Amino acid sequence: MLEPDTGALDREADLIATMTPLIADLAENGNGAVALAGSRGKGRSDEQSDYDFRVYADAYRGPDVRQTEQWQRFESAMREWEARGFRMDGVWMRSYAGVRRDLDAWLGGTAVPKTFEWTIWGYHLPTDLANQQITFDPEGVLDGWKQQLAVYPEALATSVLQQYWEVLQYWAQDYHYESKVARRDLVFLVGLTGKLANAILQVVFALNRAYFPGDGWNLPMAAELERLPPDFVSRMTSILSAGSDADALKRQRQDFIAMIADLELLVAA
Repeated sequence: MLEPDTGALDREADLIATMTPLIADLAENGNGAVALAGSRGKGRSDEQSDYDFRVYADAYRGPDVRQTEQWQRFESAMREWEARGFRMDGVWMRSYAGVRRDLDAWLGGTAVPKTFEWTIWGYHLPTDLANQQITFDPEGVLDGWKQQLAVYPEALATSVLQQYWEVLQYWAQDYHYESKVARRDLVFLVGLTGKLANAILQVVFALNRAYFPGDGWNLPMAAELERLPPDFVSRMTSILSAGSDADALKRQRQDFIAMIADLELLVAA
């Protein structure tokens, strides 16, 4: 069994200790709440992972925070760490009020991911808040949000299942899918493959009362769930690696339909 690289862990701890107060100081009162999100927040990082910091505050220094001395100090430190081989994705500055408003909507069952250019499936707020690693939380707000999300909300499960199950039922029966396969309409089929894979994963995670992971680590995290169709990960891997010749596209459609049928048994149960 491989031992953890204690040197790398120490360097990461140094990075977090250095960057956290600089990021907190971007807030108007110098006391913003800071967290590490993304794959590192989930504890799923590897050598390809960067550092995704979040900061939460009522307001930020300004009128343009990027022109302030505090920002210059933060950016200088970030560049120094990047020169040492630590890739950083800047910092996402968020308002307490905006997050509270969106979180209330999600908890109430309004599962509407926000669209950003850096996401494929949209930004899922509960996933971010439930998994982020809190590094500074002076008012206990981030911990309070985590407590709210400690139990998966039933209203959210109902909303997610309804929304994505409709997608799966439609495409399992719609003749357009079959005709696009017959034509080998590759652009359409690439898009539909992603749409169906996402819908299947959304349903699987909601059935297990687990927050959808977002854009990364979907299948490895799904493999750890209890309620899954038979051979779920291997079948999904095969579906997503089907190829583009006529026979492969036909098999892919059949395999999607079979997976949806197996999911239906779980949904009914």
